[in-house]
Amino acid sequence: MHSIDLRLLAVFDEIYKTGSVSAAADALELGQPAVSVALSKLRHHFGDQLFVRTSAGMEPTPFAERLASPVHAVIEALDVVLDQHNEFDPRTSSRTFRICMTDLSQPVLLPGLLKKLRASAPEIHIEVLPLTEDTARRLQTGEADLALGFLPQLEAGFYQQVLFRQNFVCIAGSHHPRIGDQLTLAQFEAEDHATITSSGSAPLIIDREIARQGIKRRITLKISSFLGAALVVEHTDLIVTIPKRLGDMLRDRGAYRIFPVPFPLPEYEVKQLWHERYHNDPGNRWLRAVISELLSELKPAA
Repeated sequence: MHSIDLRLLAVFDEIYKTGSVSAAADALELGQPAVSVALSKLRHHFGDQLFVRTSAGMEPTPFAERLASPVHAVIEALDVVLDQHNEFDPRTSSRTFRICMTDLSQPVLLPGLLKKLRASAPEIHIEVLPLTEDTARRLQTGEADLALGFLPQLEAGFYQQVLFRQNFVCIAGSHHPRIGDQLTLAQFEAEDHATITSSGSAPLIIDREIARQGIKRRITLKISSFLGAALVVEHTDLIVTIPKRLGDMLRDRGAYRIFPVPFPLPEYEVKQLWHERYHNDPGNRWLRAVISELLSELKPAA
C-alpha cells in the first residue's frame, strides 16, 4: 500500500461503510464524479475491482473485505492525531460519534444527549450501533467510540467507568385483570410471562437467578427486547421483569403497574467502556464526560 494518497483511502473507507458512491461523496463533501475517479485510481493501484455494483449497492470484493479493517484503522488513527493536534471544540466539530448500546439504553440516554448536543454541539452527530460479539473489535479499530451497558466480557485493553447501578422491577398493564396494588411470589408464579432473548447480560441475570432459586415462571412470549416486551405487556395480561430505569420511564406513561420483584435479584453496574487507544482522544474524553454528567442527573424514581 506504499505511495498511495491518503485521500483515496478515505474514499475507500466511506464506500465500504455506506455501500454507495453517492453516499460516500456526501460524507466526504465531494462531488460524485470525484469519488468515481478516486475509485478508479484505487482499482488501478490494487489491481482489483474492490466494489461491484449490485441491486443492494456497492458490494465489496473478497480483497476489499480484507483491506477494510486496516484501512479504517489508518483513517481513524489519523483523525485522532489531527483531533489532538487541532484541539477538539464541540461547538464547531462535525464529528460523528458511534456508540454501541442496547435498546434499553437508548431511551435512557439519547433524549438527554441529543438535547445537550443541540444546545452546545450542533454539528456533532450520533450513530447508535448494537451490542454484538463484534463490539470489542469495533472499539479497538475505532469503528465505535464507546460501548454502554453491562459488559463483563469487555475487560483487557478497555477502560471503564461506572455510570449507575441497576436493579429490576416487574411490570403489568394497568388494566391487568388479576393483579392489583402488589405482586406476590405466588402471583408471579401463577401469571404468564414475557422473557427477553437478547444476548445482553441483564436477561441472563434474571434467568440465572430464577433457575437458581427454583422459582416457577410460565413463559408465554419470548421477545428480543425489553421495550418490545413492555409494549406487549401494556395491552395483554402478561407480566415481565425489566431493569428499574426502564420501569421508572414507563411509570410516567400511566399504562403500567410497577412492582418490586417478589424475590431477591442482584444489582448490576452499567458502565461506559472505551479502548485504551482512544483514552486520550479529546473528542472521546468530551463525550464520556457528557454521558457521565447526563446519567448522574437522571435520579431513579423511589
